[in-house]
Amino acid sequence: MIEAGVLKNPDVDAIIGLHLWNNLPLGTVGVRAGALMAAVELFRCTIFGKGGHGAIPQQTIDSVVVAAQIVNALQTIVSRNVNPIDSAVVTIGELHAGTAVNVIADTARMGGTVRYFNPDLADFFKQRIEQIIAGICQSHSASYEFDYIHLYPPVINHPQIAELVRSVAEEVIETPLGIVPECQTMGGEDMSFFLQEVPGCYFFLGSANAEKKLNYPHHHPRFDFDETALVMGVEMFVRCVERFFS
Repeated sequence: MIEAGVLKNPDVDAIIGLHLWNNLPLGTVGVRAGALMAAVELFRCTIFGKGGHGAIPQQTIDSVVVAAQIVNALQTIVSRNVNPIDSAVVTIGELHAGTAVNVIADTARMGGTVRYFNPDLADFFKQRIEQIIAGICQSHSASYEFDYIHLYPPVINHPQIAELVRSVAEEVIETPLGIVPECQTMGGEDMSFFLQEVPGCYFFLGSANAEKKLNYPHHHPRFDFDETALVMGVEMFVRCVERFFS
């Protein structure tokens, strides 16, 4: 959309978006300047060893052992390479190897995600992950293939637009909980691409209602939300536009 010119002719001065958020109760808004949602990157790696019988490991290069060491070592990136002040997470979500209990697998495949808030880390994780994989594979005489994809940059809210949204929320949201400035998530969002081009703000609109049993989290099979939040969201958008041009 951006490449097709959605932000041009006329030029867009500011952009505001929201995400219904069942992690917050109805009648709350999560808004903050700076990082709101994380960058999301994914990687896949195939380890090539040498298969053989489980009784004769000395004749093999055990891809499972190599993969296991890689999984453990990758967790040191966040704990030992990233500044503790910067939130980040490396998650291995896939690990596949072998088809028989008495056979040492010649190949292991793994995949995972990387998430962080600090844009300065954009190139670091890819380099460090492959460095760890290469080192462990070399120590076992194994080889590997590695693929890394940058999906989304972090969602970074512009301070002035975030303050505009916060001030409007104070008028629209009339509950004791009100504004939740500490709300952040390591989830990702393609709104980040728009915010790289135009000053803007993305915020969370609370949509859970425990009394109506509408408080299951996102992606839960019983997820649903209180549709009253939609009315609040429309009012937020309208008032933000009015405030911006006033």
